Amino acid sequence: MAISEGGLLTDEIRRKVWPKLLNVDTSDPPPVSGNNLRQMSKDYQQVLLDVRRSLRRFPPGMPKEQREGLQEELIDIILLVLERNPQLHYYQGYHDIVVTFLLVVGEKLATSLVEKLSTHHLRDFMDRTMDNTKHILNYLMPIIDQVNPELHDFMQSAEVGTIFALSWLITWFGHVLSDFRHVVRLYDFFLACHPLMPIYFAAVIVLYREQEVLDCDCDMASVHHLLSQIPQDLPYETLISRAGDLFVQFPPSELAREAAAQQQAQKTAASTFKDFELASAQQRPDMVLRQRFQGLLRTEDRTKDVLTKPRTNRFVKLAVMGLTVALGAAALAVVKSALEWAPKFQLQLFP
Repeated sequence: MAISEGGLLTDEIRRKVWPKLLNVDTSDPPPVSGNNLRQMSKDYQQVLLDVRRSLRRFPPGMPKEQREGLQEELIDIILLVLERNPQLHYYQGYHDIVVTFLLVVGEKLATSLVEKLSTHHLRDFMDRTMDNTKHILNYLMPIIDQVNPELHDFMQSAEVGTIFALSWLITWFGHVLSDFRHVVRLYDFFLACHPLMPIYFAAVIVLYREQEVLDCDCDMASVHHLLSQIPQDLPYETLISRAGDLFVQFPPSELAREAAAQQQAQKTAASTFKDFELASAQQRPDMVLRQRFQGLLRTEDRTKDVLTKPRTNRFVKLAVMGLTVALGAAALAVVKSALEWAPKFQLQLFP
């Protein structure tokens, strides 16, 4: 449901499903923060400033007293997660993610979900330095190059870099999208997928805006200004589907050399995600995919048009041209890396 068109649809469903996607036991909530946590936390002043500036993240028309109460809860969640996980370091933009969980599931459950998310999907952003965050951003241009070399070369000539996508990545687009419905739709998708899926989604936004970029003056200032102003009327479902397709066609392992040195990739949460996958093994999508695929084999081919440079890939031929046609490749990114379990799946579908 989380990767299908429309996502989980309602917050009521999200309150039931998000904990399952993160393998969080809702019957075992974290302890309540102590009274002196704010006085003891080195991050309190910065968190306070960021939360006070977060008015636009709350629903318009919300009574001031209610909003202020939620802002206090937002501070408590952040400080408690940091206190319980001293290896994590606060970054500006973290509150944009936390507030989304708070508004959807409430303080108690949000604390548990955010803690799991912070030690897995968001782990790279919470290092002492931004080295791993920069490394993840470095995947953006190789993805674009695989799909549209002309656009890639234009952006390289403009020397625009990838900093325009930083706030997209580290807030899961929560800071740059004004419509809360679009934010939670993306969270449905990201929670069900690999930690690097947000950078694939960033890539498809740039690819979608190809003509606008190519019409720009080929200089850093012009291209950066255009890309840093994200449109609010994006075709989100189409872009979500394309991001999933690109993840399967060009998995991170194939892009690692272009993104940066391979040994750096080994330090990221994307590589340590196997720990989380093992903990969530019961959510393997194999059976669901088999059932859906058998039914959809009789339906019309719905493959999305994604123009890419010619290349050979043993998995793309058998899986992308089969499963992706029926389901959208994002399904293959749920919990288990597609390359790990798809060959077994293929044998069962095509004996």
